[in-house]
Amino acid sequence: AVELGCRDGCLAAELSGLNGIERLIQCDLSPAMVASTSGAYRVVADEEWLPFATASLDLVVSALSLHWVNDLPGALIQIRRALRPDGLFLGAIFGGDSLTELRQSLARAESEVEGGISPRIAPFAEIRDLGALLQRAGFALPVVDSDTINVSYPDALALMRELRGMGESNVLRERRMGFTRRSTMLAAVEHYRQMFGDDSGRIPATFQVLYLAGWCPHESQQKPLKPGSGEVSLKTALGDRELPD
Repeated sequence: AVELGCRDGCLAAELSGLNGIERLIQCDLSPAMVASTSGAYRVVADEEWLPFATASLDLVVSALSLHWVNDLPGALIQIRRALRPDGLFLGAIFGGDSLTELRQSLARAESEVEGGISPRIAPFAEIRDLGALLQRAGFALPVVDSDTINVSYPDALALMRELRGMGESNVLRERRMGFTRRSTMLAAVEHYRQMFGDDSGRIPATFQVLYLAGWCPHESQQKPLKPGSGEVSLKTALGDRELPD
């Protein structure tokens, strides 16, 4: 099995010893992160240039790292190519609703104070697109699900400090290179409080997590029936109950 984006090894600690996983290879783009883990098999690797042979893996997992890749379709194709037939990919990635409050507050403040907006939060994948991307990459039986996590902060500056501490600050090449004006930042903080703050003065932050699952095709996997081949009517399946018009 391979873990893409191993960070400090927290996911590997849960996977190690599970039945069927005899060897877990931890991968991360950061040499420092790889060095901080204690696994027996560690590799510094870019998700867009996977160093694994075709059909060499049984399982690939990735938790909240694939939103950083420049070419997500290409990364998924490489993952599928590295899996053996009937191998499984499991992933979690931030979705398009993540940090929507911060995005709106920064855009409004920058537009008012500076007369325009610049990219400040990287675009996230939409749930409606990920199923198609899995199919395009050649995965069988693709499934995408979502979960929304709401976190409360004292103010927008506390949220921004935490994002920086998480290593999730703005790295877009198109971002404005100079320092943000103090007046712009203060306006964003105030807009955030006015639009989304609660009665106690705290502000919420939305994190949408999308869960992906897909299998490398294999002849043993279930396949959809051909149109018109059904032998049981929907009426019979519902117990002869007909819904009123």
